Amino acid sequence: MEQLTDLKAILHSKRANLYYLEHCRVMQKDGRVLYLTEAKKDYQYWNIPIANTTVIMLGTGTSITQAAVRMLVSAGVLIGFCGGGGTPLLAAAEVEWLSPQSEYRPTEYIQGWMSFWFDETKRLTAAKIFQVARINFLISVWSKSRDLKTEGFISDDNMVQEAFEITKNKIEKAESVSKLLQLEAELTKRLYKLAAELTNKKDFKRTRESTDLANDFLNHGNYLAYGLAACTLWVLGIPHGFAVMHGKTRRGALVFDVADLIKDALVLPWAFICAKENATEQEFRQQCLQTFTDHKALDFMFDQVKDVAMKYHPKKIESDILKDIE
Repeated sequence: MEQLTDLKAILHSKRANLYYLEHCRVMQKDGRVLYLTEAKKDYQYWNIPIANTTVIMLGTGTSITQAAVRMLVSAGVLIGFCGGGGTPLLAAAEVEWLSPQSEYRPTEYIQGWMSFWFDETKRLTAAKIFQVARINFLISVWSKSRDLKTEGFISDDNMVQEAFEITKNKIEKAESVSKLLQLEAELTKRLYKLAAELTNKKDFKRTRESTDLANDFLNHGNYLAYGLAACTLWVLGIPHGFAVMHGKTRRGALVFDVADLIKDALVLPWAFICAKENATEQEFRQQCLQTFTDHKALDFMFDQVKDVAMKYHPKKIESDILKDIE
């Protein structure tokens, strides 16, 4: 049991690794999890530092042993099966996440989440909090990143700032989730247009199907963000079906809500920049993962979900009332 305790020593929000693997076999060997690749004349083993890993995405041509799954689960690593390149084989398909089984997930966050979820007004408020946080995160990231500034992604540009302020005002006044989804789509469309102009892709059209490098990279980067979002929700013990914006009948809709917190700020600009530079899929993936780490994307996701979950938690409300009385 000491070994299992050691594996969980690193908080999920502080873990550095997210893996996408293809054409390999994941297995356990000598107390470690490895992936095996087949070269022309021999086999090569590569170690996976599972205690510092949040998510493993298994693409085409992969297999995994029961012993490897057992070790990954003991370290709290989520396992996802997906299509080639980290995106689904078909546009309608979804990544299937295998969550580690544990009876010791925290209960306070799911209790807080469920205390407001069935109230449409409170659910709308939660969705607004996410949308404003998404914009503020983008402004923060673009204002700090020298690389993005060099490429022209400047958040303190007057026109960009005005667009963000107008959108935030409309978010506050929105009376339905449908209106929020419309505002989200309008802002993202403007960001696509801005990114396309900055990278000389003026004929760009967003599509989930593979038509060009920018769309391929957007799909790939978004699924990396979904992995972080799924990990955040699993650690906090909140089921993926209790969304505040996306379709309430979609089993993983809350994953999409949480992933949206970082997609526009981090994935969108680098998808266009890497496409302009004709980067390889691996180069784009490494850029994405480094960007997630540099800007503490996982920490941000955890903080936002925890804040929303605890906003209406009965214990917090009781505590606030006592403070007012005092």
